[in-house]
Amino acid sequence: MTRRIQILAGITLLLGFYALALGVGKESGPSVPFAVARVHFEQNATDGDVEVVFEVKGGDAGLAKLTVISPDGRTIIDFSAPDASTLGIRQFRFESPEPGDVAGLKSAYPEGMYTFAGVNAAGDKYYGESTLNHKLPATAAFLRPAAGARGVVVKDLEINWTPVKNLAAHIIEIEQDELDINLSAKLPGSVVTFAVPDGFLLPGTEYKLSIGTVTDAGNISVVETTFTTADKK
Repeated sequence: MTRRIQILAGITLLLGFYALALGVGKESGPSVPFAVARVHFEQNATDGDVEVVFEVKGGDAGLAKLTVISPDGRTIIDFSAPDASTLGIRQFRFESPEPGDVAGLKSAYPEGMYTFAGVNAAGDKYYGESTLNHKLPATAAFLRPAAGARGVVVKDLEINWTPVKNLAAHIIEIEQDELDINLSAKLPGSVVTFAVPDGFLLPGTEYKLSIGTVTDAGNISVVETTFTTADKK
């Protein structure tokens, strides 16, 4: 009987530690807003991929628990960090699969209000809301350099693309995986040019260029191409 009481006492103590890690049973006052709690729809028009992206950021402390509920009441995200020694996780980015069946993706993640709730390791509570819609912006088209262009100058290069109406922003990215370099910039929706900093591009090198169009709701349409710089003279 004594051993049984000891085992039950040990289990109770262990459950108490888990409850503390998740902030359960602690008076922590009202919930405060997440620093970031949003969901958006995103497509890579070049590859034909579409996905739903969730981004969450708490305060200075890490989150021990996070849930996201869809407009139809389903739990979309359910994260827990049961061991308080890990200090929780402060920032999240969740991406759905990229199925070829876009209609199926829209059904899995319907339009409407998504509700975010979290608790940090100290027991402080967080909340947030974000509305998802499925409307994607039109894509831009490359003007200079043209898609697949070769012999592109490495100095004084200005990237140009076609304008798209009713945008919140453009996202420009230039990558070279073998050199492990990346340049990205977020520009106003009315801007259709970007000057590449001199010294970034190397001669005789292929780069990947992408341009994203962004709506007020945060939805993004991305197009990609490559260009190759001129050989060194």
